Amino acid sequence: MATTPTARAHGPWVDLHAHPGRCFLAGLAAADPLAAVLGPERCAAAMAQAARAGMAVVSFDTVADLRVLGIAEDGGLCVARDFDEGEAGADHERQLDGVCLFASSHAVPVVRIASDVVRAHEEGTCAVLLGCEGADFLEDDLARLEDCHAAGVRTVTLVHYRPNDYGDTQTESARAGLTPAGRELVGEMNRLGMVVDVAHATFETTLGVLEASSDPVMLSHSHLAGEGRTHPRLLAVEHARAVAAGGGLVGAWPSGVTSATFGDFVDEVVRLIEAVGVDHVGIGTDMDANFRPVLTDYAEFGLIGEHLSDRGFTPAEVDRVLGGNALDLLATVCG
Repeated sequence: MATTPTARAHGPWVDLHAHPGRCFLAGLAAADPLAAVLGPERCAAAMAQAARAGMAVVSFDTVADLRVLGIAEDGGLCVARDFDEGEAGADHERQLDGVCLFASSHAVPVVRIASDVVRAHEEGTCAVLLGCEGADFLEDDLARLEDCHAAGVRTVTLVHYRPNDYGDTQTESARAGLTPAGRELVGEMNRLGMVVDVAHATFETTLGVLEASSDPVMLSHSHLAGEGRTHPRLLAVEHARAVAAGGGLVGAWPSGVTSATFGDFVDEVVRLIEAVGVDHVGIGTDMDANFRPVLTDYAEFGLIGEHLSDRGFTPAEVDRVLGGNALDLLATVCG
């Protein structure tokens, strides 16, 4: 995708977790029932928007349990059925192949190491960080993880909405935290140089990952619980601090779960910074797949920094939250 390089006064801006243009629809056949419900993917338009807004990197996350999701009573997502045999792996391949084809055909750089982020920022372009939301696609075959790494995937969220063989998810009944298969998966991700994402995972599963991992991890998109706020996707302060204590990163999430306005979201960013420290907070927009989002356009990303500056944060601190911390994590884990 050709873009006009522009000088950027700010540091690299990185979206830790997103689905720009509903990228999980890439490669979907026109006759597929999902296409009738969700429409076509719009990856090119989303990437053009991100580049114009000054983003250095946006995450393109596939959704491993997409085929078995339904709508819950509150308008959020839930598991509607079990996978058919081989369905998880096949749909994952469709999504990843579709996103990779988009990137190659539009000349969009794919982030493999931290210097790719720096290069995109310096050249005034926008690169893609490939991720998989949910490890269901492995279907007990860790060789598939190596294939993902070879394709350019650098982050994997262990669980999404469907409890799987690796750990427990916040929105379903808990079992026993990180499983032996989950520990093996974490070890393989460490070996390959992939960032373990513990978003959607229970506190017990997160603690198991932190114990098993030789690298810091990220919790790409969530917020803190508090008085009167008991949604299962929210975090106890101890949960967020455990990720930070391991050198990891918590991504602030502009979701209607906690926020009715953009200002509410900035309040949540500040709460996270106060809880875990400015060096352990990033931004995970969940773009184009969020629940009642209060940030719906990458043109609004820079406004986070403006609001943080108005609240007394220094330019260096703002740069860390909007991308510097993400860059450091990628450098530590991916090289």
